[in-house]
Amino acid sequence: GICVKTDASNVFTKKLSDLDRDEWFAAMGKLGRKYGMYEKLGDKHAALLVDEGETLVVTFETVEDIRDENPGSEPLGFDLIRATGWSLLSVMSDGDTWFRDPKIYEFFDALTDDGFFDGFDRIVFYGRGACGYAAAAFSAAAPGSAVVALSPQATLDPERARWEQRFRTYRRLNFTDRYGYAPDMLEAANDAYILFDSKREEDAAHAALFKRDHVHLTRLPHASADLQIDLLEAKVLYRLLARVGVEPLSSSGLGRMIRARRIQVPYLRRVLLAVEETGNRQRTAKLARAILQHVRMPIARKRLSRLLEDGIELPDPLKAEA
Repeated sequence: GICVKTDASNVFTKKLSDLDRDEWFAAMGKLGRKYGMYEKLGDKHAALLVDEGETLVVTFETVEDIRDENPGSEPLGFDLIRATGWSLLSVMSDGDTWFRDPKIYEFFDALTDDGFFDGFDRIVFYGRGACGYAAAAFSAAAPGSAVVALSPQATLDPERARWEQRFRTYRRLNFTDRYGYAPDMLEAANDAYILFDSKREEDAAHAALFKRDHVHLTRLPHASADLQIDLLEAKVLYRLLARVGVEPLSSSGLGRMIRARRIQVPYLRRVLLAVEETGNRQRTAKLARAILQHVRMPIARKRLSRLLEDGIELPDPLKAEA
């Protein structure tokens, strides 16, 4: 099965990462025809189904991200379904489209009408940014599903999000027709998890629009520009998807899982620099010392040495504990 040996050698003569764009799409088509389904959805979108297990993960990604960022140029989730034996529906866009295309609406309508989603015990929708918007919006097609979205936009409709200036050229997209306003589309979800960097004003403003009783808003300050990469490096993302694919996760349980990034060097570096910018030298020294107790970080060692040389005094941690 694909969960055991998913790679291009099953369907193609070269690795996915070695294929040019047309060859890569051809390989996706062959994968879909062998393991489930592949369908072009207009000029800008396609869907790949790997039909294996009784839990379904629905991911939204851009083709550029898949080919440039994902290991082996595979759609996100292949490693997850290899490990779990679950099924995967990968919905892909050619560029940033927010998946605002009637062909996508018709595709999800057809899946609903055909009872496709009824064939799974549990369904998880996932995406980040524009794709996180889509994960929330199209979860309405499968009531009772779980949704995990990283830094999603709620809408780009200027009537609802006039403060959103990052994607002004995409305001021409229609966010007022079907599957339009993502927070409302989450009403039928069983549980949803919106993870975002609370230090980024626009992301925090979008997250606030998702506030519902069954939606867990999780603040992750000091994230990098790409929260998905952060969570992959911290080995959290797949653990999170695997957990919510079995049962709902409480806010406290999610918080405990997210703490794994506290030993992630890039995250600790960002926190250290943020504290340093406040001008609180003693707090900077204490943080640098605490970091060095857990990980090797040259920048923390340099900051601590310089501050101690400048006369910053720190309490003896052993005496403090006593």
